[in-house]
Amino acid sequence: EVQLVESGGGFVQAGGSLRLSCAASGFHFDDYAIGWFRQAPGKEREGVSCISNLGDVSYADSVKGRFTISIDKAKNTVSLQMNGLKPEDTAVYFCAADYMSSWCPNSMDYWGKGTLVTVQS
Repeated sequence: EVQLVESGGGFVQAGGSLRLSCAASGFHFDDYAIGWFRQAPGKEREGVSCISNLGDVSYADSVKGRFTISIDKAKNTVSLQMNGLKPEDTAVYFCAADYMSSWCPNSMDYWGKGTLVTVQS
């Protein structure tokens, strides 16, 4: 059974940093695209960052230069390092996996339950 469990969310002042982690089980990273998404109150879910099944990395324009995605295959963990946080980064952050995908569509195969990030100005 595929499971994704996010952790690391919390409350931070603007300009601060948080590191989100996603513990994965039941599948091998080599076969999946792994992405981070977020959904702010009253807004649609949006993609934040993606590592494709081929290892290609992409970021939303709004987080480029501030967020970094990484995979630790030995620990089956995907992390999202978030620096220079802004109030508009406030959202529930989800990690997701999509089988044999070269990108991260909104319709990923598997989703975690999310972790809340709140950035105060």
